[in-house]
Amino acid sequence: MALPPDACSLIVKYVADSRPTLVSLCTVSKQFQVAAERALYNTLHLTTYDLTISVCRLLACTPRVASLVVALSVFNQGEESDDESGSEDDDAQLPDADAYWNALAGALRNTSRLRSLSFYFSDGGQTEKAWILDGCTFQLRTFHCDLAWDTHLQNFLATQIRLSDLYLADFQSLAIAPPISTSSFLPKLTVLECTFSEAAAALVPDRPVCRVKTCFTHSRLEEKRTELKIITASLRQSKKRLRALDIADSSYTPEFSLELLTHITHEPALCSELRYIGTLVLPVGGQQVGQSCAVTLHPSTSSHRRCQRLEFYGFLMRLPQLRCIEVDVSEWDPSPTHAAALRALTHELRLYCPSVTSVIYVFDFERHYVRMEGHLAAYDEDALTDGLWREL
Repeated sequence: MALPPDACSLIVKYVADSRPTLVSLCTVSKQFQVAAERALYNTLHLTTYDLTISVCRLLACTPRVASLVVALSVFNQGEESDDESGSEDDDAQLPDADAYWNALAGALRNTSRLRSLSFYFSDGGQTEKAWILDGCTFQLRTFHCDLAWDTHLQNFLATQIRLSDLYLADFQSLAIAPPISTSSFLPKLTVLECTFSEAAAALVPDRPVCRVKTCFTHSRLEEKRTELKIITASLRQSKKRLRALDIADSSYTPEFSLELLTHITHEPALCSELRYIGTLVLPVGGQQVGQSCAVTLHPSTSSHRRCQRLEFYGFLMRLPQLRCIEVDVSEWDPSPTHAAALRALTHELRLYCPSVTSVIYVFDFERHYVRMEGHLAAYDEDALTDGLWREL
């Protein structure tokens, strides 16, 4: 007696975390095969050379199976080379680089229903392989791309009319062709993460981008100021109001953080809907609010630095929708990383910006998260904060 399709789906869902069980279910009956294969191939994480080769060859020669893949992540970590002298050719780390990339290209051409695609190159290996995207017909919603920016990648992105979430590890402004400046290039893009601010400056205008994570390319102050003006000018040209802005810097200073806030709060298009902003330096100097503050300010704190603290809070008061802020406190002495100190700082910040419900404190690259639970500030040492800018 055949089981109802819903029953097969429920059984498959119950054992979805066990891939060996899903493989076994494929042999039970045709009904179970359909449901189990859909669960088995819906999301694939290819983490090793051998696994990538074998799975991609299967997808390349079996269109029916390839059409079941909705999300694909490829981790190219390379293999240890037997040559102790080392090799400048990153592909030499792969036993057969041509077979690897050709198999991947063949699989991608068959995955017509792919909606999420991620390439991770954690070893800093060869990334100039965007040609593997040539001839692909899928329409992505999210794309994490560690591939080098070239004409192949640019031409592929020109076909992605539904892509809304994009990460770019590489960007070459000299490679920009006229299509990238038109509104038909990535018309649905709303979330942009890029390691070069030039990418943000090029891709935000005339698109509905409302969440941006990037970093300053330059380290010299004057060059960084020019870069900031370019970034904010591009953000003003977005079709949607800015909701999240996360900008990393090679060196954080309170003075430049105040300059950044000046630019952001000067434009209603940038500050009226802003929910998340970082990373800013919270000035050490400031007037204590009440006797419960667990952080003792350095005796040499000047009145200028105290004014910086109040000026910082003044800018936050111009962000009526702010929910989360990321602040660097690495210069504080003593370090305010004790839970009581972080809670006190959070309550102080909320006196000026009561809409804030969570704060990320960064001290020497370590992140500490405090969130509001009613009227109480709770320190959460296990919280994952990297994706908050996407969620608020």
